[in-house]
Amino acid sequence: MSMGSQAQAASYGTPSLTLSASYLSGAVGASGDPVVNVTVAQSGADAGALTVTVTRSSKTSVATATDASVTGTGATRQVDVAARGRGYADLTVQVTGVDGQTATKTLHYAASAAVQRSADSRYLTGSSDASAAVDVGGGYAVVADDESNTLRLYDRSASGAPVRTWDFSSRIGVSKEIDIEGAARVGDTIYWTGSLGNNKDGEYKSARNTVFTTKVTGSGASTTLAYGNSYAKLRDNLVAWDKANGNRYGFAAGTAAGQIPKQIDGFNVEGLEFAPGSTTTAYLGFRAPLAPAVPGGKALLVPVTNFDKMVASGASAVFGTPIELDLGGLSVRDIRKNAANQYLIVAGSWAADDNSDPYALYSWDGDPAHAPVKRLDLPTSDPGGWESVVDVPDLSVPGARAQLITDDGSADLYGDGVEAKDLTHPEWKKSRATWFTVTG
Repeated sequence: MSMGSQAQAASYGTPSLTLSASYLSGAVGASGDPVVNVTVAQSGADAGALTVTVTRSSKTSVATATDASVTGTGATRQVDVAARGRGYADLTVQVTGVDGQTATKTLHYAASAAVQRSADSRYLTGSSDASAAVDVGGGYAVVADDESNTLRLYDRSASGAPVRTWDFSSRIGVSKEIDIEGAARVGDTIYWTGSLGNNKDGEYKSARNTVFTTKVTGSGASTTLAYGNSYAKLRDNLVAWDKANGNRYGFAAGTAAGQIPKQIDGFNVEGLEFAPGSTTTAYLGFRAPLAPAVPGGKALLVPVTNFDKMVASGASAVFGTPIELDLGGLSVRDIRKNAANQYLIVAGSWAADDNSDPYALYSWDGDPAHAPVKRLDLPTSDPGGWESVVDVPDLSVPGARAQLITDDGSADLYGDGVEAKDLTHPEWKKSRATWFTVTG
């Protein structure tokens, strides 16, 4: 090297790069997978003159270096990976300075298998156990998790991490998971309910007997939530009510010590929505029991006629006439309505390990005397179980679409035998949101 070249090389510092996340999840054949931002710099150099490349992959059957594309200019670039196979690969991201000096970082990449309807699917990362969702306008939704008490705000149109998160455990006064399974919005208030049942080992956990509210301010990406009130006796009220009415649904037995909640005669709430035209009466949708508790039974909705006062002031729940719906032997996994009182019901099995069991989407008009109408069978070959419908379109319009979300917590996303809920890195945890055409 000449003296002039040495002087030029000495005038620049070693280039640097920073990844916005060290762990990234994608899916084979997916549209709109998450990207990682790469921030680069070199002392004495224009950042736009630096070159960013992906130079190697530890497992080319998952993704090669050329499957990673780098876009953007200036100090911030984006790395997007098009997966070719399921599994894990470490990708080496390199920045090359204007003088040829380099620096590298490792991006730990994980790819899940190809799924049906991938062009209509997005992945909500940071959690794998999506259990309830509420639209907050502007293309965003708040999504609950049944393995934690964290509420997450997501862009419904894009794969990626939540925009904001909230955990109101300390305000509610719980230290364990509420097992949030249902949600419903009235005005600027969102009601959230735990499953109210025992845990998977048949043990009573008081945190699960929780209903709470959050107040919504703003909309879209600017949405904020504030804690409202909570109620911790709904399960007790339900058991007492059923006893007083001849134990028709077996709530006392379903909540007994040692009773597993996800049995046909168990006790587990997974749906919450208000009655037609009401801001006070809410329907509790049961995953278990079926009514009556025999194979081929009907799904159960129990109206709580003072749901607003119950949470706001601690008044004991008052119940209306229960509603039994024919969902083809399936139970309620979610229920949601629109302003026109058109309902969609996600129907699925009462069983605990039901990822391959049937799922279907039904419409209903909210009238107990009227039967739900099956709109479509939902895919069962994909990981996870269908748990949430974000909002309900106008069901009188042909081609109307609704977005549903899976709970992938028990799914082996990456082919290594590890359930998604047990993955070490939150960025690899994810649930899938898919748009379905529900009117033809």
